[in-house]
Amino acid sequence: MTILYTVHPGGVYVNLENISKEEMEQGIKVYVNSTNRCPCACTFCLRSKKHMAKTNSLWLDREPTFEEIIDEFKKYDLKNFKEVIFCGFGEPLERFDDLMKVADYLKGERPDLPIRVNTNGLANQIHNRDVIPELKGRVDTVSISLNTPYKEEFYKLTRSKFGPDSQDYVKAFAKECKDYVPHVVMSVVDHVISDEEIALSQKICDELGVHLRVRPYEEN
Repeated sequence: MTILYTVHPGGVYVNLENISKEEMEQGIKVYVNSTNRCPCACTFCLRSKKHMAKTNSLWLDREPTFEEIIDEFKKYDLKNFKEVIFCGFGEPLERFDDLMKVADYLKGERPDLPIRVNTNGLANQIHNRDVIPELKGRVDTVSISLNTPYKEEFYKLTRSKFGPDSQDYVKAFAKECKDYVPHVVMSVVDHVISDEEIALSQKICDELGVHLRVRPYEEN
């Protein structure tokens, strides 16, 4: 079961157990894979498109417990981590309470360790409450998938179980996050949308007061 991993050039996922001591000491970004669950079924998602060897897959046969995640971190020197990113093949904020506890552990061990959450921005709908204030002091960066500037197209692309208003929820999530998280980013994927749509996405981010990141598209 791959819980902690890093990414090599070309988008290759590598379990931390397979990282050399030399690479580790140079500093790495560490990703936390804790769930397969997600309220979206995006048409371009790597969950359905990316082919991986069974021995190096991010698919989980079961969700690791909080204790198992912490035990994985205890195997390594946190000083070698440039950043910890909660981002697997599922939506990390599906496990909001456990994520907050892991963040508390990491900040307790190394207060200056940057923590990022890559999310679809639908956590408030998932948990039917406003979870954003709890990110304060725990999460340094929230990266939210905008996908497209068009509300109707967003729903077609993501097939969110929360319906046609899902992009409105995502924008509201991003706007509120600014009050509690130092860095708020919204992302779109190059080649999935046009240059014109990227420009419109930039306008949305400017209006919300957040940054736009154009992510490179990954082939299989």
